[in-house]
Amino acid sequence: MAAGTQVGTHQSAVLALHYQNDVLHPHGKIRVGFHADSAQRQHVIAAAQALLSKARACAIPVVHVRIAYRPDYADLLTNAPIFRQVASLGAVCEGSWGAGFYADLAPLQDSPREFIVKHTRVNAFHDSPLEGILRILATRRLIVAGVATHSVVESTVRHAVDMGYEVVVNADACAAGSPGAHAASLENMRLIAEVCDGPASLWHLDAGAS
Repeated sequence: MAAGTQVGTHQSAVLALHYQNDVLHPHGKIRVGFHADSAQRQHVIAAAQALLSKARACAIPVVHVRIAYRPDYADLLTNAPIFRQVASLGAVCEGSWGAGFYADLAPLQDSPREFIVKHTRVNAFHDSPLEGILRILATRRLIVAGVATHSVVESTVRHAVDMGYEVVVNADACAAGSPGAHAASLENMRLIAEVCDGPASLWHLDAGAS
């Protein structure tokens, strides 16, 4: 964002989590339950595209969150199976194609309302600049979507709720390693957030536009 650029204050912001090549592309190293020819992948991508397009049309800020590690994984704390798997797959190495954003869901360059956050744990807030960016934007409501539902999405949603944000989850733009894990995670989040299909969550962007 250029010095002196005013982004305004917004009631809502979109968190787009892990829309990266290693996660979404047919040749990605993680792919979170998607087969190379999975129709579900295209459903999630289309829903995420609709979410980003609507946010941009409403001038709502979008924070694109990516996960990436050094090529030697010296910054990867392998205290959990999910992190050990990342290392064993050789996935999301900083500077690699796999760690980059999936082309159809990439941030707009030079937009004062789009931000990129890198993190290295499950929760997107942990040890990242995400909270600081949302405070600058004076955000009160988050519309959250991403992959995987039962890891980065649910962990980030729980943290956001504890911080006092109102949270809406765009279920159509999320996916997990299995349909069962996806459905169970959405059901868990209904206790603390509003879980919507794509069109219903887009309404919140109209409501949050300045």
